[in-house]
Amino acid sequence: MTFQTTYETIETDERDHVATVTLHRPDRMNAWTRRMEAELRHAITGFEVREDIAVIIVTGAGRAFCAGADLDEDQTSDATLLQLFPPATDRTYWQMRTPTIAAINGAAVGVGITLPMMLDIRIAAEDAKLGFVFTRRGLTPEFGASWILPRLIGTANAMELLLTGRIFDGREAVRRGLANEAHPADRVLERAREIADDIARNVSPVAAAVTKSLVYRGLGTPALASHAALEQQVYDWALGGADFPEGMASFLEKRSPRWPLDKNAAFPTALLGDLGGESQ
Repeated sequence: MTFQTTYETIETDERDHVATVTLHRPDRMNAWTRRMEAELRHAITGFEVREDIAVIIVTGAGRAFCAGADLDEDQTSDATLLQLFPPATDRTYWQMRTPTIAAINGAAVGVGITLPMMLDIRIAAEDAKLGFVFTRRGLTPEFGASWILPRLIGTANAMELLLTGRIFDGREAVRRGLANEAHPADRVLERAREIADDIARNVSPVAAAVTKSLVYRGLGTPALASHAALEQQVYDWALGGADFPEGMASFLEKRSPRWPLDKNAAFPTALLGDLGGESQ
């Protein structure tokens, strides 16, 4: 099947092993449509399977990140969209091996705030209007928000934000542990790129992929002992791998590392499973 490469609702950019995907409907405050969802997943999974992409950033065009669902979206069927934009992998956002960063440059409500919750690092605009507004629309959370939000900020905080559906800003998001940092809006993408560039220059892609898998598996593992045992197995695997000697050599020689392993081919599926799920 030929992959669609012309997007209508997003834009993509690549530089120095960092891919940036921009939600691009600025006249609609990047309101979410099924086409945007299909295009976004197509682009992100395409970058996910590429070994030359070390980090993926998602941001919004104009003054908003994403103003939630667009009730006036076109009626293109999901089947047609899947044919146009088939994902390159079945991995869900939290199973992806590439580190992901949300650069929340402005307003993010509804699906616009739940999407960043599925990414690894979140940088928010200080004055961005954020909100899980579902209950105020007669709806319930989506995209796994009711699962991951309590794990990020605790049950009490999650309940308050989900049940009230109130609007809060980027500074509060940081205080609550929902975002990692808050900056003026015009600094958000720049800061996300600084973090991405640091990861791309210095971090082993396979070590990052395995660390992500361990963290997300741990969120669903009730027993510390069993998770710690798996973690030790993975540590022993990494200790015997080719990236560890290169990591030590580059540190001692004060140079940038040249990692011999890649995030897909070298991923320890025998320990962690094929898609970051249960081990086989």
